[in-house]
Amino acid sequence: MSDIMTPMSFGHLLNWIMTEHEEHGTVFGEHTPYKADAKYVRTIFGRPLETPVGPAAGPHTQLAQNIVAAYYTGSRFFELKTVQIMDGAELSACVNKPCIKADDECYNCEWSTELYVPQAMEEYIKAWFLLKVMAKEYELGDMNGFQFNISVGYDLEGIKSEKIDHFLNTMKEAKDSEVFQSCKQYLLDHVDQFKNVTREDIESIQSDICNSVTISTLHGCPPQEIEKIAMYLITEKGFHTFIKCNPTLLGYEYARKTMDDMGYDYVAFGDFHFKDDLQYEDAVPMLTRLMNVCKERGLEFGVKITNTFPVDVKQNELPSEEMYMSGKSLYPLSISLAAKLAEEFDGKLRISYSGGADFYNIRGIVDAGIWPVTVATTLLKPGGYQRMSQMAEILEKENDEFTGVRASAVKNLAEEAKVSVHHVKSVKPLPSRKMKREVPLLDCFVAPCKEGCPIHQDITTYLQLVNAGEYEEAMKVITEKNPLPFITGTICAHNCMSKCTRNFYEEPVHIRAMKLEAAQNGYVSWLTQVKPADVTEKGKAAVIGGGPAGMAAAYFLRRGGMEVTLFEQTDSLGGVVRHVIPEFRIAGDAIDKDAAILEAVGVEIRYNVKVESIQELRDKGYTAVVLAVGASKPGVLRLEEGETMNALDFLAKFKAENGKLDIGKNVVVIGGGNTAMDTARAAKRTKGVERVSLVYRRTKRYMPADEEELVMAVEDGVEFKELLSPIKLVDGKLICKVMQLGEFDASGRRGVIETEEICEVMADTVIAAVGEKVPTEWYEANGIHVNERGKALVNEGTCETNLEGVYIAGDALGGPATVVEGIRDGRMAAEAVIGRTLVQDYDRQAADEKVYARRGVLKELEEGPAETGRCLGCSSICENCVEVCPNRANISIQVPGMARHQIIHVDYMCNECGNCKSFCPYQSAPYLDKFTLFATEKDMEDSKNQGFTVLDPEKVSVRVRYLGDTFTWTKGEDTRLPEGLQQLIETVIRDYSYLLV
Repeated sequence: MSDIMTPMSFGHLLNWIMTEHEEHGTVFGEHTPYKADAKYVRTIFGRPLETPVGPAAGPHTQLAQNIVAAYYTGSRFFELKTVQIMDGAELSACVNKPCIKADDECYNCEWSTELYVPQAMEEYIKAWFLLKVMAKEYELGDMNGFQFNISVGYDLEGIKSEKIDHFLNTMKEAKDSEVFQSCKQYLLDHVDQFKNVTREDIESIQSDICNSVTISTLHGCPPQEIEKIAMYLITEKGFHTFIKCNPTLLGYEYARKTMDDMGYDYVAFGDFHFKDDLQYEDAVPMLTRLMNVCKERGLEFGVKITNTFPVDVKQNELPSEEMYMSGKSLYPLSISLAAKLAEEFDGKLRISYSGGADFYNIRGIVDAGIWPVTVATTLLKPGGYQRMSQMAEILEKENDEFTGVRASAVKNLAEEAKVSVHHVKSVKPLPSRKMKREVPLLDCFVAPCKEGCPIHQDITTYLQLVNAGEYEEAMKVITEKNPLPFITGTICAHNCMSKCTRNFYEEPVHIRAMKLEAAQNGYVSWLTQVKPADVTEKGKAAVIGGGPAGMAAAYFLRRGGMEVTLFEQTDSLGGVVRHVIPEFRIAGDAIDKDAAILEAVGVEIRYNVKVESIQELRDKGYTAVVLAVGASKPGVLRLEEGETMNALDFLAKFKAENGKLDIGKNVVVIGGGNTAMDTARAAKRTKGVERVSLVYRRTKRYMPADEEELVMAVEDGVEFKELLSPIKLVDGKLICKVMQLGEFDASGRRGVIETEEICEVMADTVIAAVGEKVPTEWYEANGIHVNERGKALVNEGTCETNLEGVYIAGDALGGPATVVEGIRDGRMAAEAVIGRTLVQDYDRQAADEKVYARRGVLKELEEGPAETGRCLGCSSICENCVEVCPNRANISIQVPGMARHQIIHVDYMCNECGNCKSFCPYQSAPYLDKFTLFATEKDMEDSKNQGFTVLDPEKVSVRVRYLGDTFTWTKGEDTRLPEGLQQLIETVIRDYSYLLV
């Protein structure tokens, strides 16, 4: 595969658009068109503009199809990708690939068009014609309702070169250019293909394509050079002119403090560019002079915020030494610069904006008088170009002409940005959204939430049922794999939500809350239908331990037709959830409801029984024994001096005594996991405690606790004492060594370095939350083999120990784990005992139209069951790779007879930007790993991708690479090529012939 894109001919592009729209109702994969209303039209540069938003100069304005997709979904202002004297192969050699990483804040290491400048010009002119006819043919708006804006760089000598000069002159007046004439003639020759476009419409397409330019300069470009470039383009070329300005104008100290305060302290940049770039004191008089020059000539002048913001590659984000930051982290800097310039020029300086604009802030930006606004990062995320429609809709406003920038409004936006949940960085790094398996060639659509759930709950199905108010049916789906809907609906660690595709929109669907919604509304009616299963299995099973793992094992064993006795050493079920986790986390009656489920299915429960011998159970006729005895052996933190209290001991006493403990006024909790957070929050609620400090040797970012737990501790007033390593407890003070973060290692993680500095933390009581251990001695006493760490040796697929018929599940297996992992182990043991799968999948497919209606629409948490409407239906349709590809190189196709939609990668449209890799739920990169269509055999030879190139479409004869072998296959011949791939190839040739070059 090559990163060189092959532009399509105008005829190919037009045929693709019209055929796809006619047969599939989409245009380059976009499902929902935006239709502009004339009453919202604005004016800029003396021309109409239907919406003040569009794609920034970047990956979305490089190829004609990119511009088409952007227009179809609502863009009307197009900042064309920057052209410069270095282009084509020379430029490509300087750009490392992959070059885009946009999974949270965005980084890139590319800067201008990868095409040759003449190619770029042709792409822009082809797009110009395509948008004109689409406007009329599909009734998307006025044929003159959009504008193209040229972006040029990076020095005057290059801009004056013959190549760039020809580009500028042609884009300003293209009537005599070969490409303009050929596109026009093609339309005239094929006018009979249109329903609404007439010959007169085609003849009326104006040839003065661009009358505005945005100047991009390299970092370090002297102010005199910037002014000369602007003067040249204004006075010699007559363009309305914007100059891109960098956030470096704010100064290093301001930028560094803003980033640190907002949680981007890991983003590394020095003061070099701030010193070397245009200085604010030079910028103001220069901009003043240029404003006056334009005013004299009747031209509009302004600044474009922002240009690139360079940062260092420290965590292997991209294969380069430096990269450019954009998106959510850039917005606070960009809008701050806009505020500063708006105040400086009393709102008279026009500002065009880019730099983290998205659905959540764009209305405020435009209402403040800053427009047009161009975006990139938000379009690089799932939903892709379709996100543009929502932005265009919220910007619909009548009679909104530019009268100046409201400085006070922009200042407010800048202040709000620094605390906005949409821009402040999460306390902890984002968990990986990836599944640990490779993307298949076929049927790759998958629900990441289900795959991330240790018990593979059918989440999208029960969300649909909750959405429909079918709570009893939802409970049936949930309890098929999960016997603890109230416990997991309240305190589950919800890895499913970490995997949710909606994380790339705004926040995940609140799956855990929806499970609780189903339980609260469907429990009573569902429980009345639950009856004990007939006893069909020989022997009987004993489960030791009534925590989540034991409850699950007993539930599945009994439901599977076996007699089951559950032995619990206390007077109630629930284990750690019941006896340790504080009541403010989960109420006892919620645990009672789950316990009642076990009784309903017929589990015999014996309370206040402590089992010491497995052999005694054998002697009583139990043929299978599941040990779910927990990890109750206290973890120990030894200080040089002084004693600590164990966290689980404290939590148990806190719960038993309802917080009426005597532990002093100042409490220190040592640890950074979820148990430490529970401990600290409980200590805050303990009688007489005034201050709770949580000590950890690293920072919050590196604590193992879930972010949700961390945030709740902060909200409860727990004081975090980061970068402290405890030494001893003396005279009511915990003496700690101060640590500091080291450099990033090869994995992108920062180590810690011990310093000589000492810190004292007031402490009447020190509680250590350092992890509990499994009961090694008990195992050994019962003949169970353990490893060198004292953990039982078991079969990973069955949880069976060296003792036949004896299994271990839950915390007892590997140490403290999550409730849902305990349920997973309990079921695994039960299935091993009975010898068959005890659950079934409930995969209810969502309707295509419902799924596509939600794609690209940002929408935050809803109240009650309406929250389920935010689910994107990934188990039915994924297509992340389709949506996030700027070039439309990943295509969704419908293969007759095959399930749902299949994805094919089109080689000649791909430049290996790598963006699809970030958002594929698999540990894969679709541009490398999906079945690929090649334009030619040569392209196929240059690639390692599995795929095909068409030799003879009439005979369905292709050259194929599969499993490392390359061979020719013609329909009807015997082949080792799977039938599914045969059908895929046939479908492409028959139904998607416009993909073929």
